[in-house]
Amino acid sequence: MPGHPTLIPPPPPSPNASAIEATLELTHLRDINPNLFTNTRPLWHPPGARGIYGGAVIAQCLAAAQRTVPADFYVHSMHCYFVLNGNAEIPILYDVEHVREGRSFATRTVQARQRGAPIFTTTLSFMREGSGGEKKVEHEHHMPEDVLAQGVPSSEGSDWIRGQTSPFVSARVDILNDGDERPHVKRTRQWIKARGRISEEGGHQAHLSALAYMSDSYFIGTVSRVHKLWRYNASNVKSTDGKGNGSLGISTDLIAKLKGMPVSEIRKLEGMDEDIISQLQSVEIKDGKVVLPQPPRPEIGMMVSLDHSIYFHNPKAFRADEWMFTECESPWANDGRGLVMQRMYTKEGKLIASCVQEGVVRLKQDKPSKL
Repeated sequence: MPGHPTLIPPPPPSPNASAIEATLELTHLRDINPNLFTNTRPLWHPPGARGIYGGAVIAQCLAAAQRTVPADFYVHSMHCYFVLNGNAEIPILYDVEHVREGRSFATRTVQARQRGAPIFTTTLSFMREGSGGEKKVEHEHHMPEDVLAQGVPSSEGSDWIRGQTSPFVSARVDILNDGDERPHVKRTRQWIKARGRISEEGGHQAHLSALAYMSDSYFIGTVSRVHKLWRYNASNVKSTDGKGNGSLGISTDLIAKLKGMPVSEIRKLEGMDEDIISQLQSVEIKDGKVVLPQPPRPEIGMMVSLDHSIYFHNPKAFRADEWMFTECESPWANDGRGLVMQRMYTKEGKLIASCVQEGVVRLKQDKPSKL
């Protein structure tokens, strides 16, 4: 039902809630089913994406499951599968199933459905706080010393795609080992945080949901970045008048504006690294159309997430509205798929989450596929 992205008209946002809390707000359909929820507000469809932003579904499934476990249980892992592209014009129903109720652990599965069909499914495990005992085995991977020494970003970058309405912001850090020819030794890095201040009413659950939302930012895209794949082509850039298929959601006007900016200013924009800047500067605009350099680099033909796992290490040891550092690496890519691993830290260097994602990463082919 196009034009009705929520099941119930959304109420005005709470004045105490941050942008990310409003984005992830759920409506409890308890009169229909005590384990049924739906998105309160419309969900974001990123420019160029095949469906809604995956992090929103991940986070809302987590938020729904959190509301079905006791208050002293916190999530320690969730394993997700993207089944179908989500449609931003159709409400999502989140159906929570109680799989296990234990003294120390509880298990939930959540299916996100549109028009009766599952578009996303996840299994989550919760652990009762303090059930591990007083004596513990402890160790953790440390934040890279060079990043820790540099400190957090001095300002919030501008998001050139999402704009100022984005519920989170990020700041670019140069790719580690970017000059190495081996993609698996490179590390893509960024600082990230929720915009504004998450309210006290949300509790630590709101910070966990916000982290889950942001964990999907530039995740599978790590593969394209470490391989320096071409992410722009003449067919997926909108013409000056805004028409065309525009699968990347950018216009020739925007490209022209970026090309006219000093590199020092472009570097401050969210998501910009040296490779993206190089790609933008190498294109030309003639007669309102984008002309690629010759010979062209390999182009992304299709890139979508297949599955996404998050391991939450210190659920109460961070605030998602304060800067967090993320580092991604891709140990493997082949046969149209890629694997990426991500670590997330507080600004003080504490490891708070580890994430794994596999996705479809297909190059644009010279000949049509026989499949």
